[in-house]
Amino acid sequence: MSDNNLQEYVTILIADQLFGIPVLEVHDVLRGLSLTKIPLAPAEVAGALNLRGRIVTAINVRKRLGLPELESEEKGMSIVVEHHGEPYSLMIDNVGEVLGLNLDDLQPTPVTLNTCWKEVSGGVYRLEDKLLVVLQIERLLDFAGSSNIAA
Repeated sequence: MSDNNLQEYVTILIADQLFGIPVLEVHDVLRGLSLTKIPLAPAEVAGALNLRGRIVTAINVRKRLGLPELESEEKGMSIVVEHHGEPYSLMIDNVGEVLGLNLDDLQPTPVTLNTCWKEVSGGVYRLEDKLLVVLQIERLLDFAGSSNIAA
């Protein structure tokens, strides 16, 4: 396998589904966020946080995908990504390891995949014991682009 066909993914867990986000798209991994509520924001916007002087919008990914809230007392984790030049903190259940996968093994999203996953899938990898869905940040956050009002 040649190196130029290798894509590294940060693995994350949302409602027991394994996702992968390309390593280069992940800016930070955070835990225990202190959020400020944003009045009149869409339901999936959990609030904002200050990360090294930048205001970051926190997105509750479970709400965004229409899933039930995380039940445990554990608040979960967040990963910071950028979308249209703006930082977003994606609130997820957990962060796993970094996996290097061959792009030739990337398969189209199966029609049988849960609808909420299909909406944000950029394809899947069949791992030994589970399916890794490649998370498309553009699709996950496209609600934000449509609601932005020019200042």
